[in-house]
Amino acid sequence: MDPPQAPRFKILMFPWLAHGHISPYLGLSKRLLATKNFHIYVCSTAINITSIQSFIQSNNLGDSMEAVELKLEPSVHLPPHYHTTKNLPSHLFCELLKAFPTAKSSFSDIITAVNPDLIVFDSFQPWAAKLAASRGIPAVHFFVAGAATQSFDLHHYCCPSDGGFQFQELSMNGYEKNSFDELTKLLNNDICKQGEVIYNVCHDLSSEVVLLKTSWSFEGKYINYVSSACNKKVLPTGPLVVTDSFSSSGDDNSDILQWLSKKDHHSTVYISFGSEYFLSGEEVEAIAKGLELCEVNFIWVLRFPLGEETKTIEETLPLGFLERVKERGIVTGWAPQAKILQHPGIGAFLSHCGWSSIMESMYFGVPIIGMPMKVIMVVDTNMLVGCGVCLRIPRKDNEGYKGEDIAMAMSDVIFGESGERLRCRAEELSEKMRMEEVEETEVVANQLWKICLKNRP
Repeated sequence: MDPPQAPRFKILMFPWLAHGHISPYLGLSKRLLATKNFHIYVCSTAINITSIQSFIQSNNLGDSMEAVELKLEPSVHLPPHYHTTKNLPSHLFCELLKAFPTAKSSFSDIITAVNPDLIVFDSFQPWAAKLAASRGIPAVHFFVAGAATQSFDLHHYCCPSDGGFQFQELSMNGYEKNSFDELTKLLNNDICKQGEVIYNVCHDLSSEVVLLKTSWSFEGKYINYVSSACNKKVLPTGPLVVTDSFSSSGDDNSDILQWLSKKDHHSTVYISFGSEYFLSGEEVEAIAKGLELCEVNFIWVLRFPLGEETKTIEETLPLGFLERVKERGIVTGWAPQAKILQHPGIGAFLSHCGWSSIMESMYFGVPIIGMPMKVIMVVDTNMLVGCGVCLRIPRKDNEGYKGEDIAMAMSDVIFGESGERLRCRAEELSEKMRMEEVEETEVVANQLWKICLKNRP
């Protein structure tokens, strides 16, 4: 920590309105405060403020960290409880994306009130960096996903004439590529001007550096590629794994951990698809069938979207499923993910390969069974396979996953030789990530401090 006479710089953190984005911004804030004499403000909508304040209180950061409310313009289609992606119906995502810039006036007022020395902004609001520039305030882009996806995007959409892509392990098949193109075009059109690419715009607006939620040992070659392609210094923040729960649930589900403690080492599969993806009926049936076809122990987190709280796990699962698997499985609506992944009883993580889940799994040395549900996650799944820490479940173009394939993948990782190989590689990466994370945080903190110091009169 800097001496008392050192200046105290104010940082305004502005993540996108999603748990998977807010959580890394909170994790980075906590680490910065342990390194430098910053005062940090985290800006989000009212529906997210409670969780942010809970994080601040549970980590005793009240003297150096505050939540600031951002207001979107009123809308009949998007009432305040939908000013977040958590529990947001999928058909309203684009509505939220389009409504987000209506917060410009509110954000401008926040800048006036806070008068920050630096703004750290997310990918969905390049307008925030432009607003900061108009006030003479430096802004740094913090991208909360990894470098592999950016490498893929930058090559295919910004540098297609550079010849063959050097990271063939990231390549998609034709169907996946077409779906990825459609999604990228949608996001670019809603956020940027015609013909612009989000990453290029945000990187260009970023002061001196770009931050990525990743680590050198995990994605070093992709970090270097992104830095070269965007001509900007790229700094990994480390995995930013937050072991303190960011859930509104006060239940630690210790009964799950007690149950897990009775299982053999590496005998259990943890199954979860993040806080913002909800399985369809067909997907639930496929996973249930896979679990019945193999003999693995499992903990399955099965969530329901807002408006379907009256649904029960029992009526969602195939008839008699819970009775048939009661000795070797638990199905629950919430579980302490970080604590479960640290447990020696866990042998694999069946995941949609969202970036936060990937970081947690790698940090705790748990191999992944990849079941990407959205095309945006396919590149990262392919990267994990290339890295030697993931077995991807096969899926035919425009078809759902099959129970037989899910069963085969789980059996292979838990009982087969490939499982041991994947676990050894995951444990090796975990050790490297943990060794690097303190230094990575210090490098980021020092760089942000220099930017603040340079711009203070």
